[in-house]
Amino acid sequence: MHGFIAVYYRELLILKRRFFKIIASMSVSPLLYLIAFGYAMGGSVVINGHTYTEFLIPGLIAMSTMTRAFAIGSEINIARFYWHIFEEFQASPINNWSYVLGETIAGVTRAMISALIIVLVGLGFGVSLLYESPFFWFSIFLNAFVFSSLAVALAMLVKSHADQAMLTNFVITPMGFLGGTFFPVEKLPLWAQKFICMLPITHASKLIRASVFGKPISYFSLLYLLIMGIISFGIAVSVVDKAKD
Repeated sequence: MHGFIAVYYRELLILKRRFFKIIASMSVSPLLYLIAFGYAMGGSVVINGHTYTEFLIPGLIAMSTMTRAFAIGSEINIARFYWHIFEEFQASPINNWSYVLGETIAGVTRAMISALIIVLVGLGFGVSLLYESPFFWFSIFLNAFVFSSLAVALAMLVKSHADQAMLTNFVITPMGFLGGTFFPVEKLPLWAQKFICMLPITHASKLIRASVFGKPISYFSLLYLLIMGIISFGIAVSVVDKAKD
């Protein structure tokens, strides 16, 4: 447990040092999306009884928490390739699960901050949804945990920092646009719906949207994200063990 705290505390110190820069970078994309799509279609387009802006904000939260959680992989690679921090962890009495848990929760922390920023930005645009629902924050946590665990696993496999960026461009970015963030999945052909419903962010978008709209929660989606999180975390622990060899 002390190993987890040490790893997590290190990431918190980095977050504290770059806090205002990170907050600024987290705010840019939501602002641009809300200005571009919110003002353009926010009041004229209605989806399932909600304005497009109201539909968009939960999707932005799902996408932002995914990308911010996955970005912990870049932090790990910088520390691994340039600062050789991973070698120090290898020499320290920290077991694999403590290291993975510390890095994973660090990614989750950044994701939760990004979600809060989007909530505040949305309030600035006059959009107030049911953010007090416990399912809202739990869905965000599960979404972030899945992608943060996945980021830790992939960070141990890539051979360079450029490879990590390529994974983001070819995996995370397409997932962010296809996972029901900007449009209803039901509007797609049936074959596309089946494929997209296998993506964790699709279930995260569905859960977050249902919770802020006060609609029934899909327990299947909750279970799906929980299982994906456990699998991703287990893979990360296994990959870290091999990376030490």
